[in-house]
Amino acid sequence: MSHGRRRHLQLDIGRKGTTMKIGWIGLGNMGLPMAANLHSAGFELVGFDLSSAARDDAAAHGIPTTDSPVDVAADADVLITMLPKGDHVRAALLDSGALAVTAPAALVIDSSTIATAQAVDIAAAVAATGRRFLDAPVSGGTAGAANATLTFMVGGAEADLDEARPLVQAMGTRVFHAGDLGAGQSAKMLNNMMLAANMQSTCEAAALAQRLGIPPKTVIEIAGVSTGDSWALRSYYPVGGAVESAPSSRDFTGGFAVTLMRKDLGLALDAAASHGIDASATAEVARRLDLLADNGFGGLDFSALIRLVDGTIEIEPAREGVR
Repeated sequence: MSHGRRRHLQLDIGRKGTTMKIGWIGLGNMGLPMAANLHSAGFELVGFDLSSAARDDAAAHGIPTTDSPVDVAADADVLITMLPKGDHVRAALLDSGALAVTAPAALVIDSSTIATAQAVDIAAAVAATGRRFLDAPVSGGTAGAANATLTFMVGGAEADLDEARPLVQAMGTRVFHAGDLGAGQSAKMLNNMMLAANMQSTCEAAALAQRLGIPPKTVIEIAGVSTGDSWALRSYYPVGGAVESAPSSRDFTGGFAVTLMRKDLGLALDAAASHGIDASATAEVARRLDLLADNGFGGLDFSALIRLVDGTIEIEPAREGVR
């Protein structure tokens, strides 16, 4: 990033005559590479994570860290959160006191995946202090986070998004304004419903292809230009070695954990139930994720669903009910 560009950003987002201050809370599998890309693009930021190991990893990327959310938020013009659950976002912003010490008109950008209602409630609490809020969840997985090719789905005022656009464009290649506050979370929820169903069907086809003797790369080549095409097929094929960057090529480590996908599908099932929608496919994938989590596989990438399909793991019955 040129020095001229950085001065322009200071005028747009930072307080006039000062360097824009960015605080980042959440340096996990997604948050750290996103923050690292922001840092590499020339933005100055400070990070925080409850995990000392995560803070050490951030420091290795040249990102300064602090020991508390209040310290990372102090006088911040922009505060970005990337956390597992809505309760974590509320705790980090509100319960900790971090929001109260940001700049008076600070912009809060939450890239976590949380319930739409939670995003709206947190946004209201932020607005009550005079600060601004965007819900900006992402799609693209850990590879997208590492390569700065994420898709951002943003809810909130368009003027606030315009102000934040240089930041999110340093971390992703596509930015969509989904609508009012909460709309970004709704869009992400819909995307994950489709991803879950696509992955389950891809696992079934991939396992059957193995038994039929059709090589994984042949399946990808054919279906990738046919009606069976999907991101799960091309980028996340669940058989190791077919897609080098896919978690299946790392024995399902890293990536999007079973427990996190299950959490997201729970949000979708709750929303579907409240709006009278039959989400049977989503419920079935959620049930299968429960099987994995209840039997000690919750930390694996969710494409490990194939292990249920091909019978490579033995499981106990899932818990009663799916929500």
